Parts: sequence; structure tokens; C-alpha cells
Amino acid sequence: MSGFRLDERLQNDTIGLASWPLSEVLLMNDSRYPWVILVPRRPGVREIYELSDDDQSQLLKESVFLGQSLMRIFGGDKLNVAALGNLVNQLHVHHVVRFASDASWPAPVWGKHPPKAYEPEALSRCMAMLEVVRCKCWQE
Repeated sequence: MSGFRLDERLQNDTIGLASWPLSEVLLMNDSRYPWVILVPRRPGVREIYELSDDDQSQLLKESVFLGQSLMRIFGGDKLNVAALGNLVNQLHVHHVVRFASDASWPAPVWGKHPPKAYEPEALSRCMAMLEVVRCKCWQE
């Protein structure tokens, strides 16, 4: 969409996975958690309610597909989905697979530990695991 620009912080903290009909799909560069973010390509939008009805429906479809895929791939104990926007006001929706054994359990992941960037080999493995997410073919 014309005028869309990914927030600089998201650009610096993530790795691009895919472009879906509405959203950019980004892997958070924190190897502690399987963590993927959807960013609708709508300039100036900060909240889900600011999206059109059609965009809200598409975001829900994308979020549900992503959540189901992440839980199937990683087999977590819980999926955390959140659109906080306290530091980055561009609308983005976090999908974090959580495990009872992870570094922050049962607390939220935000602000608990500094991010631990993926080592190249671990990133390659994660990207391979996320192939279904990267290659999703949408039917409109």
C-alpha cells in the first residue's frame, strides 16, 4: 500500500518472513521464543479498530493461521497474542509461543530479558521450520 513504511525499531529487531495480503510477517530476532509479528501495511494505523472492516477480517484470518501454524510447529504450552504498541505505535500484533520451561514463564516476555539474537545456524533451522508460514498461499 502506498505510504506504508515499517517502523525503524521493528525493522531493526526483526527478520522478514513473508508478505501476506494485509500484513508483513516478521520473525522477532530473539531466539529465546518462537515470536512472529504481523504488521498490517496501512500507514498511520495504531489500533485494530482503525482498520476497515475488511482489513479487520483479514487480520483475524492471518492471525489465526499464524497462531495455529506456530503451535503446530513448535508445540508450545500457550500462545500469547498481543497488540501493545507502547514503544512502537505502528499497529503490530505479536504471536509468541510460550513454554512452561522458557526464560520468562509465567510472566510476559516484554522487558524480562534482553533479546538473544539468533546464531546463523539456529536462524536457518527456525526459517526452515517456518516454511509453511513463509509460503502461505492465500485464497481471496
